[in-house]
Amino acid sequence: EDWYDNLCAAVRGALSTLNNDKGDGDDGDASGVSLEYDVKALCCDTTCCSVVALSSTYTPLRPCLLWMDARSASQAAKIMTIAHSHAEKSSPQQSILEAFPELRVNSAGEGPISAEWLLPKAMWIKEHEPNVWEDAHIICEYQDYVNYKLTGKMVASSCNAAVRWHHDGWEVLQNNNEDGGDDGDEHRGRPMKLYKALGMEDLAEKLPRRTLAMGDVVGGLTEEAACDLGLPVGTKVVQGGPDAFVGMIGLGTIHPHQICLITGSSHLHCLITPSATSAPGTWGAYRGAPLPHLNLAEGGQSSTGSLVRWVRDLISKDGGDGGEKVSYGVLDEEASGVAPGCDGLVALETWQGSRTPHTDPLARGALVGLTLSHTRAHIFRAILESVCYGTRSCLDALEAAAAAAAAEQHGTDGGAGSKSNEVVIAGGATRSDLWLQLHADITGRTFLLNENTDGPLLGCAILASVGAGIHDSVDDAVENMVRRERRIEPRADVTKVYDQLYEEVYLKVRPGVKGVFHALAEVRGGALSGGEEREVKGSCSKQEKSRLPNRCGKWGMTCLGSLRGGSTEVDDSQQQQPNVASSAPIIISPSLLASDW
Repeated sequence: EDWYDNLCAAVRGALSTLNNDKGDGDDGDASGVSLEYDVKALCCDTTCCSVVALSSTYTPLRPCLLWMDARSASQAAKIMTIAHSHAEKSSPQQSILEAFPELRVNSAGEGPISAEWLLPKAMWIKEHEPNVWEDAHIICEYQDYVNYKLTGKMVASSCNAAVRWHHDGWEVLQNNNEDGGDDGDEHRGRPMKLYKALGMEDLAEKLPRRTLAMGDVVGGLTEEAACDLGLPVGTKVVQGGPDAFVGMIGLGTIHPHQICLITGSSHLHCLITPSATSAPGTWGAYRGAPLPHLNLAEGGQSSTGSLVRWVRDLISKDGGDGGEKVSYGVLDEEASGVAPGCDGLVALETWQGSRTPHTDPLARGALVGLTLSHTRAHIFRAILESVCYGTRSCLDALEAAAAAAAAEQHGTDGGAGSKSNEVVIAGGATRSDLWLQLHADITGRTFLLNENTDGPLLGCAILASVGAGIHDSVDDAVENMVRRERRIEPRADVTKVYDQLYEEVYLKVRPGVKGVFHALAEVRGGALSGGEEREVKGSCSKQEKSRLPNRCGKWGMTCLGSLRGGSTEVDDSQQQQPNVASSAPIIISPSLLASDW
């Protein structure tokens, strides 16, 4: 309800700015120019995958599982374990992609599956909240819920279904009526064989029955919604989708080999591919995303802008400025005076897990090489650099996958036409000249900035213009509404320094700390990376054994003590501490960065 209330407030606020600009005269504003307007349509984008459970009266049954929520890490691991087991036991024996081709989008079937996706989150609800699952008439994205509140129609976005639901984004569009597709298969395009293997066949009955492509008209505003928003009844509501992929539209990246980078609380790297091929280290390529005739491969970083904000807030507590938070501008200026490489300090940006090219919900952040001579400027710059290192890793993996696909498809080396040296960037990072330049220097690529850097916002306007009939197609709307403004070129001498740091330091840190992160997750109560159970042994107290069953294994309290440098003894006072660990990883709420730069 908070989403809907704030949506209504935002729309009314936007309309009030137009009304306030009209001036006192009867003929328009003070200049005599009429500011009359007519809202033809609106379109919403949302985070994805944010899962909502609704009753038969379309009332929420529990708080939404936000996109960043990784509590379903063990369910994500279980999906791959069960899929491998079914494939091996099949007769004749099959590969995992032969048995479950829908898993192609998870690093060409190698996995793992991200805990952020719909299927593991749905499994978590079913396993941990069976009453909610039983009462749930609809399991959907909050995109679908918001559109329902506006129009009274429950439909899914084909882009959401393609990129986070393991659906075929083209095939599901053939289910174009309430009774199913033209061929009578109401579950066309859905991974029904995988659902059956997981005992999740009932999920198919809870998903929205209809699916629409981005740019299609969902319906008109109901009387109630029209009153809430201050718009005419029947105003068209046009189908949107995930914020980043709507952002692709707004950035004009809708042709093969074009890359865009959407920045905010997280980073998302998107590449339009000629075909729906897949490769390890990437997600996708998704058939029918972001638009029905396209294919999309992606890379992602979970904590980027949210990490920068966290560091800023942490630094501000000891900033000596009377409790006021240090501005990003001041931190940028200080960090600009630090040499590339931060005098031997490197960070790993995976504070909230890793998406690609190494999907790992238990990954955590690190600062390596700290000395007493490092300042807050060094720490801040190291964090900025770490995000850019991760971006380079994601872009390299995407382009390697595209090259391999081209080689397989055309019988060539795949190099020609598969690499893009230009990246269109949008979001909060564009408001920092330092961070923009670091993206270019560290990745060795040119970054393009549009006149309108809010890709998702402009993307919604583009989709709404198509739904309203102002433009004939998305291509036509992009041609008329998207304009490039400037280029940020990499500096060859600086890029050379970062090449060495990336190859010799950053790429070695991630595998070097992975085992430690997974061990710490077991000790503090996080889900096991493989979902398996282990025998409880070691030096854990009886209380710890009862609280963390099947989680200690060889990484007990003795191991934790040696890792953190403390005593390995567990005294009575420690045993009496309240239960501060849980069976799920700690979840950090998303934060938006753009408004603060």
